[in-house]
Amino acid sequence: MLRALGNHNYRLWATADLISVTGSWMQVLGLNWVVMDRTGSATSVGISVLLSTLPSLLLGPWAGALADRFKPQRIIVLGESLHLIIALLLALMVFTHVPLTAIYALTVVSGLIGTFEGPALGRFAGQVVPRQDLGNALALNSIISSSGRVLGMSLAGVLAAVMGAALLFVFNAVTFIAVIVTILVMRKEELHELAVSTAERAGVRAGLTYLRRQRVLVLLFALGFVLSSLGRNYQVTMAAMTQGPLGTGAAGYGMLSSIFAVGTVVGGLIAARARELTIPLLLGAAAVTSVLQAASGLIPGMLGFAALILPIAAGAVLIDTTKTTLLQLGCADDMRGRVLAVEGAIAAAAGAAGAPLLGWLCDRLGPEPALLMAGLATLVATGIAATALRKPRRAEAEAEAAAETPVSDTPAPALAVAAA
Repeated sequence: MLRALGNHNYRLWATADLISVTGSWMQVLGLNWVVMDRTGSATSVGISVLLSTLPSLLLGPWAGALADRFKPQRIIVLGESLHLIIALLLALMVFTHVPLTAIYALTVVSGLIGTFEGPALGRFAGQVVPRQDLGNALALNSIISSSGRVLGMSLAGVLAAVMGAALLFVFNAVTFIAVIVTILVMRKEELHELAVSTAERAGVRAGLTYLRRQRVLVLLFALGFVLSSLGRNYQVTMAAMTQGPLGTGAAGYGMLSSIFAVGTVVGGLIAARARELTIPLLLGAAAVTSVLQAASGLIPGMLGFAALILPIAAGAVLIDTTKTTLLQLGCADDMRGRVLAVEGAIAAAAGAAGAPLLGWLCDRLGPEPALLMAGLATLVATGIAATALRKPRRAEAEAEAAAETPVSDTPAPALAVAAA
């Protein structure tokens, strides 16, 4: 289950990742706190979130092309350095009570930096472990992300009340130093370098041309969009359920959020223990999670709803980890940055479209029918994807049986990857 931790560089990277994720969530809570405190408007908080994700929607493919053209370490060190400066500027702005528009502007800049750094981070994560350990590393990364989120938000809640929100940004600035130092002290001889794109295969157009020929990747992207838009926005449906049918208010929402966080850790552990991360596993997890989501709209009472939230969260992490592993190992190394950038843009678009849609359904029909409809919709999408994926999977299996060694330098998407 901890196979990836046998790699020295991954141990360093996992430690830095936990520190960085913790700081990032401290800043997220601090920013939301400041915006809400000044405006008293949840809409203003939503605008802040939208501004941070907008660059990914608009510039993701170009960010991926950049990550494929240069060594990711250089992009990451530059990005982390800029993030450090932004965090310190935010701390200064919050402390001096500058207008909110200036904070919004820095939020856009931070999102822009994150957009260009994200694909490079994904490529570099594939270099700190050998190819056969990537699935396990991604599963452990999901556990780290969930743990960092819980730790960061818990620390932020205490520190903001005691020392003020401005210091949350200072703490986050310090975490970027940990990432920079980690990259500099890694054993370079143990890095598994990925090929960078040549001039002929560089750029957004070359990446899109490549993706159009990769049927499995396109289908995984499409399924991921539906699952993310209708099956990942539980912050909306949990809030609607606790304020409506369950009648438990803020206390109930907090409890469900904690249960959901535990479920994400459980999902990461399941993915880490899995012997292989395969397309059948992805489809099975998507189907089960869809059924559970639909059932959560039918089972009355807080206890029943909470009991379903945990496996739903676990299923979501298992789905995302498997999908990301298949996407990364199913594309050419010099296209990985662009593939990851498209995945990130799709996730951002799914969040931007799914949250308002689910909110509208909850307002018009009620949260219980909304959950039922969303679960059934994702179940149908999973069935369609399973049917569409059957042909390319069969063709790949026949090709592997006919040839003892691969002859292409741009392999078709992998159907399985060792993750134990």
